Amino acid sequence: MNLLKKYQKKYGLTHVVGKGESGLKKAMFDLLNLEAENSYIGDTGSNESAFVILSGTCSITGNDFKFEHIGNRKDVFSGKPTTVYLPCHTPFKIVAETGLEIGICSAGSTKKSSPVLIGPDDVTEVNLGVLNWTRKAYFIVDQKTNAENLFIGETFIPAGNWAFPPHRHDHDNLPSEVDMDEIYHFRINPPSGFGIQVSYTDDRSRDNSYTLRNGDTTILADGYHPVGTSPVDSLYMLWMMAGEKRLFLSRPDDDYTWVIKCENLLKQKK
Repeated sequence: MNLLKKYQKKYGLTHVVGKGESGLKKAMFDLLNLEAENSYIGDTGSNESAFVILSGTCSITGNDFKFEHIGNRKDVFSGKPTTVYLPCHTPFKIVAETGLEIGICSAGSTKKSSPVLIGPDDVTEVNLGVLNWTRKAYFIVDQKTNAENLFIGETFIPAGNWAFPPHRHDHDNLPSEVDMDEIYHFRINPPSGFGIQVSYTDDRSRDNSYTLRNGDTTILADGYHPVGTSPVDSLYMLWMMAGEKRLFLSRPDDDYTWVIKCENLLKQKK
């Protein structure tokens, strides 16, 4: 099973990861590219969706909401994101005010809530890891958002670093683990650079690694999934999880629990 999806930028809507693909139960991912002054009309249908503005400025409007002149990043490496969360069965229109790229993270849903604008000031910034597994994360759609299944954020991995230790979220087993689909979408600085996605299961029935290029997406329905980047390339990761228990909670690989103990000791010494 190939868990790596390639993407060639083109205008309009591109379905990157579809419903039920490669073992996913809930999560889906699309990319929308528009030239300035162009528009896209859609409906969330039986899904809830989060429209993460990767670059550009736009207006997103509907029957009972109007979010105008939103988004101020020239690219994903230039500040915190702006996002619009829309519940299921919500018609919408997106009008690009500049060149525009949006990552659309979706999951099946029956919950009817209200559209929400999540601006840069609403995003929670956290620093994760130590040493060469230090990285920065933005929590975008989390427990503060009245969503049904989605939990979404961004992670920035400096050159030579990893998102580590390996973890999984395969089973509902509180307080140590919750069952969540996950999809990663990557951008790399510079765009010619590369990273590595590792994906393996406890029994090693899957034990793969993938070379990541700018614009790639990986499907993570189960198993452990650490990510690293080259010594000279920094990596951006838009990650979306989808599950009934919306928690940032995962189980580390037993072989690397010592890494967490080491990390906690080093943080205490700071």
